[in-house]
Amino acid sequence: MTAPVTTTDRSSADEQTYHILLIEDDEGDTLLVEELLHDTGLRFELTTSTTLADARAALTDRRINCILLDLHLPDASGTGAVTAIRALAPHTAVIVLTGLSEAQAGTDAMAAGAQDYLVKGKVEADLMHRTVRYAVYRSQTERANAEAQAARLRAEENARLERGLLPQPLLDTSAVRVTSRYLPGAEMTLLGGDFLDVVEGDDGLLHAVVGDVSGHGPDAAALGVCLRIAWRSLVLGGHRGDDLLHLMERILIAERGNQQLFATCTLLTLDQEAATATLHLAGHHEPLLTTADGTLELTAAHGIALGIVPGVDSWPATVIDLPAAGALTLYTDGLTEGHNGPGRERLGVEGLLTLIDGLPPTPPAAHVDLLIKETHELNAGRHSDDVAVLRLDWGSLPANG
Repeated sequence: MTAPVTTTDRSSADEQTYHILLIEDDEGDTLLVEELLHDTGLRFELTTSTTLADARAALTDRRINCILLDLHLPDASGTGAVTAIRALAPHTAVIVLTGLSEAQAGTDAMAAGAQDYLVKGKVEADLMHRTVRYAVYRSQTERANAEAQAARLRAEENARLERGLLPQPLLDTSAVRVTSRYLPGAEMTLLGGDFLDVVEGDDGLLHAVVGDVSGHGPDAAALGVCLRIAWRSLVLGGHRGDDLLHLMERILIAERGNQQLFATCTLLTLDQEAATATLHLAGHHEPLLTTADGTLELTAAHGIALGIVPGVDSWPATVIDLPAAGALTLYTDGLTEGHNGPGRERLGVEGLLTLIDGLPPTPPAAHVDLLIKETHELNAGRHSDDVAVLRLDWGSLPANG
């Protein structure tokens, strides 16, 4: 049975409080340890348990950063007790309490994962003080190192996925200038499945895609990379329009497994000679067209998102006449779903267009960077989603806002 918490406040108010769990089935030893802790001068809160089962409940109910563990419990003993408690509390300092006759038990316990050990009957207050402080410090350091290593591995994994989501454009003779950006959704690399790509086909036309897989994390990102690579391969293989989207949907369904993921995307084919852009929207919003007169949202027919109702194959084409100089901006909804300032209002497309109108004249790359920066500042971190932006410029459009 877990005993009530006992607190001492003999030390200064700014010193760390040690939340200690004593797992000991001998009442006499429990009393001695408690008195010894009081003599250390440490600020502490003590919880006691007599079995490993009781300790499990205590670790669930209370904050514990140091465990004093007897090696002879009714339901666990020896290094098995250490292994069991480490499994329950892998980031908590463990100090083993051994008997005078157990010369090897302490070192065996440390090999099993304990931070340190103390021999009953040979512990003075100063030794207890140093051992508790060092064990907790070591445990905290190990945890910080493990978290830092996990963060590095996660960052490396995300960097690899981002390279797949944001590839180098594959251009030969096209005079179209390409600006692309991809940003994960949060400081903790909330990577999602936004993707984009641009290639020039053998027909001399420029083909572009921006898409968004539902959800976040490595599964959505991996599926985004898969769809992006599939799109590039299929375009270079001569597939277009409905045929291309049908094949992409088949690949999505095969790769998503039993997860109910779907994807939205915009396909664009830019024909500079004919001065037209052909759009296919699969559950995605329309691109923006920038001319010397300003920026507006295009009007285009909508089709269903990939993977929502497999086999429907309804993605009508829309042909847009283009000016001699201009820019098309394709983007994912992470750019518009954030907040429009301190209130609860979302930015939306209208807010985005208003924001663009107020930006200073800049070259395309600086324009995209500034646009993303402004939307993030308005949102102030309240909505986390990936942002993918692809801008295609042609002709001699003046630096715009």
